[in-house]
Amino acid sequence: MKTITVHITDFNQKCNAILETNENHLKKANEGIQLCNRTLSVLKDKVEQHDFENVPDEIEFFKNHKPIPMSYLIYFTEVRSCELRMPKAGTSYKIEFLQKELKKVNKFFCKNADFVHYMEQGYSYLDHQFFTRNQRDNFPFTPMTDYYQFPEFSTAQDMLWSKVKAMYRFIHYIREALKKLKVNDAEIFQEKRHKVLVWTAPKTALIELIYALYSSGALNHGAADINTITSSFEDFFNVKLDNVYKTYNEIKERKSSKTKFLEELMLNLQQKISKEESV
Repeated sequence: MKTITVHITDFNQKCNAILETNENHLKKANEGIQLCNRTLSVLKDKVEQHDFENVPDEIEFFKNHKPIPMSYLIYFTEVRSCELRMPKAGTSYKIEFLQKELKKVNKFFCKNADFVHYMEQGYSYLDHQFFTRNQRDNFPFTPMTDYYQFPEFSTAQDMLWSKVKAMYRFIHYIREALKKLKVNDAEIFQEKRHKVLVWTAPKTALIELIYALYSSGALNHGAADINTITSSFEDFFNVKLDNVYKTYNEIKERKSSKTKFLEELMLNLQQKISKEESV
């Protein structure tokens, strides 16, 4: 359904606007929950009024469209719960609380490892069981408190897939909260430290790349939002990116090529490959 894509695009724009504001996490979460509920209600009405023409359309909706607002609803609900339950005083208590939240996330991924592997590998041979409503009874799910749940608007695993995407975002939220408490990445994730890399091309080029990765859904199965990707690139390339959305609008308004940097990357790689093949 073409109108579904329009509603999803509108949702993404409004959701990014909420995430970009300087409001505190609790206010963002409350506004985000309202937006997600409104969007899901609209999508539910659309599906009820104009059902899918075929099974592939149904799978596409419950696998790739509904999980977008649904995953954000779960994410915002988790953030709201976390903010309300966070200890009000004592850095050590806050750190302990957040680390317990991380353990819960790890348990979730461990419990659903097979399903996550199926989705990560891009498999589709079970999609007709996971993402169509007539197969729902074969995989009974436990309704998640405070999440948007209607049996006639759910499949066996679209809620689980939405939660997987939400938990990737929630990990980033916890990581940023721990950073503010002066807990470094080595203590949180025991990550290997990479050599220092500095972005030396124009910042506009990096923002163009960020939006390309976001649009392709190449990071965290499409769960990574613009803020998350930007923050990660800033850390990795030791660069500060200001006014990302403003720069993106300027890119869209270019009179010449709107994907100048990406085209240069593609051309340079093609020339390198051609040169090596001719040797």
